[in-house]
Amino acid sequence: MASATTRDGLSLRSSPVKALFLRQDVMLLGVLVLMVVFFTAMNPRFFTTFALANILQDWAPVMLLAIAQTYVIITGGIDLSVGSTLGLSGVTCAMVMRSLNEGGTGTVATIVVGVVAALLTGMAVGLVNGLLITRARLAPFIATLATMGAGAGLTLVLTSGVQIAGGPTAVIRLGNTQYLNVFTLPLIIVFVVLAIAWVVLEATRFGRWTYAVGSNSFAARGVGIGVQAHLMKIYLLSGLLSGAAGVFLYFRLGSGSPTSGQGQELAAIAAAVIGGTSLFGGSGRMSGTVLGALITTSVLSGLILIGVAPNWQQVVIGGLIALAVGVQQVNLRTGKVAGHG
Repeated sequence: MASATTRDGLSLRSSPVKALFLRQDVMLLGVLVLMVVFFTAMNPRFFTTFALANILQDWAPVMLLAIAQTYVIITGGIDLSVGSTLGLSGVTCAMVMRSLNEGGTGTVATIVVGVVAALLTGMAVGLVNGLLITRARLAPFIATLATMGAGAGLTLVLTSGVQIAGGPTAVIRLGNTQYLNVFTLPLIIVFVVLAIAWVVLEATRFGRWTYAVGSNSFAARGVGIGVQAHLMKIYLLSGLLSGAAGVFLYFRLGSGSPTSGQGQELAAIAAAVIGGTSLFGGSGRMSGTVLGALITTSVLSGLILIGVAPNWQQVVIGGLIALAVGVQQVNLRTGKVAGHG
């Protein structure tokens, strides 16, 4: 018996395969492979464990911010404050650890308190964002733009524009000791956080509610979802992950830099949008965000290795964002959506 066919002549059996290859995250995987081939052909050092280790160290903080941005954008919002929150949290971590270390507090206690202080700082910014959006009814763009400026300014006030060092020497050891010549303990923790965030988004009620709020907030209210409470949780999560990104950079560098978060909000938004998360809300995949973050961070290493000025990274990322948004617009007009899963 002949197999049934669709209107375009493809068999129903082959349609799922076609749909798979048309998924944005699958296409991005192909783009990443082609990029690796290109940069390796231009400079073989790109395809080495040393280069991979450096790329992953750059990828980790961007990935934490991109996870936050994915959740936020799926709800139909945006968080422009993640970069300044990263910087403020990293500086807070550095200042607390320096103070405790100089006061003779034990290494373990110093590190634990410093990390907790950084995470609480991130959550405090997230709380302010959530209140501005859910209580003051400010648009997410305006609310997070305000906290972005305030956070960056406060970081400069606290540090006088200089790096904060003086923490326990164990910080550098923990942040830079490699396993298998690639992985560090903070990097492994980032992978664990990514796995948890992925499962929560794709397989829990919290994730389903996140998609529902972004798809149609009125309908979400109609089925009993507390939209304002959920948005508050989303922005608290964004602040928490931004604080974690600040901690990662502190452990990597051994100091808190007031400029460490500059431009990171663009990289995080780029990773999510390039990965297929719709700026219109309601759709996106964590798999796409992972690939988007890998692409945006690999570009910098690749450009440096082939002798191109790293400033071109921003140009490339800007072009990729424009292309990704253009694809989203076309898909919206043709009735295709990224979905989730």
